[in-house]
Amino acid sequence: MTANQRPLDGITVVSLEHAIAAPFCTRQLADLGARVIKIERPGAGDFARGYDERVRGLASHFVWTNRSKESLTLDLKQDEAGDILEHLLADADVLVQNLAPGAASRMGLSFEALHERFPRLIVCDISGYGEGGPYEKKKAYDLLIQSEGGFLSVTGGPGDDQMAKAGCSIADISAGMYAYSGILSALLLRGKTGKGSRIDVSMLESLVEWMGYPMYYAFDGAPQPPRAGAAHSTIYPYGPFPTGDGGTVMLGLQNEREWAAFCDKVLLTPGLAADERFSANFKRSANREVLRQIIVDSFAQLTAEAVIQRLEEAQIASARVNDMQGVWDHPQLKARDSWREVDSPAGKLPSLLPPARNAAFTPRMDGVPGLGQHTEAILKGLGYSTETLEQLRARRVV
Repeated sequence: MTANQRPLDGITVVSLEHAIAAPFCTRQLADLGARVIKIERPGAGDFARGYDERVRGLASHFVWTNRSKESLTLDLKQDEAGDILEHLLADADVLVQNLAPGAASRMGLSFEALHERFPRLIVCDISGYGEGGPYEKKKAYDLLIQSEGGFLSVTGGPGDDQMAKAGCSIADISAGMYAYSGILSALLLRGKTGKGSRIDVSMLESLVEWMGYPMYYAFDGAPQPPRAGAAHSTIYPYGPFPTGDGGTVMLGLQNEREWAAFCDKVLLTPGLAADERFSANFKRSANREVLRQIIVDSFAQLTAEAVIQRLEEAQIASARVNDMQGVWDHPQLKARDSWREVDSPAGKLPSLLPPARNAAFTPRMDGVPGLGQHTEAILKGLGYSTETLEQLRARRVV
């Protein structure tokens, strides 16, 4: 193995992507060394570029999901663009797309249409509901999948008027993660068979997989977990509790040993552990309002730091409730040297190292591309002359 050889060095990914699911997938492939060519619409690009201007004029979603990529502008509705894409796919290992339902097939980019010409090409299609079924052509956005997938039914406070979406795009993220792992497995499979394969990733199925616990809890018509705000719906005490100085401490108990230690060393009422109302988790959960008041009354005499100290001494899991600035400044992330700087059209920006650290290599952490930044280099690499490139620009093909 050469110095800092990455797992996907030499792999080329062409991506017709927008928003989050596909870009998040391909950014992780780039982290592992893949060359990712991101095809964007001339003049506009990935519409996620326009979501906001929070990162020195750049969009927060775009900065997060697009480092280490090459941006090629290409109007796929024009015939000459199809010729360019054909040249790219001839040397590519993976095609990823999350266009509108049916759009890729209409452009002749289905796996069946491509496999005959490019038998080693892996095609990953990401959509809201997957191929087939009554929802196949239905538009899908993250919040809508959170709704269809049951997430909203178990998230938020009591009552339908208090349902809450996740504060990040979990349906897109889950689909991106399964597309990423699916592509890795398809590359391994190609190493055995010599042939590419198709991956069909549904946002709905990705999120429903993550809903496995509440689904099985509600198995065979049983009541599902109730909405419980920031607390756990079926384990108690597990959630946020106020302290006397106006702070909030998040804590979680998982077993009876911890419950006994919590009563003894945190609440300083060891006899409470044997109280019949609280002698098992399901009883504590059923009587959570009474127990919550006992805990709140105890914590009202203490600062957040004092509560955390008691919890640490009792070996009870706890956490501070950080805002986003608290995460940027998190001492654990700093201590583990988790941040790097990457280039962007707005200058240097902090970027988190990929969470799965491998001691054998350092991940690729290149810049966030400007729209069409690599168009000239990519086309010249395909053999297009400067004159031809100017003609393509004049016709707004690129």
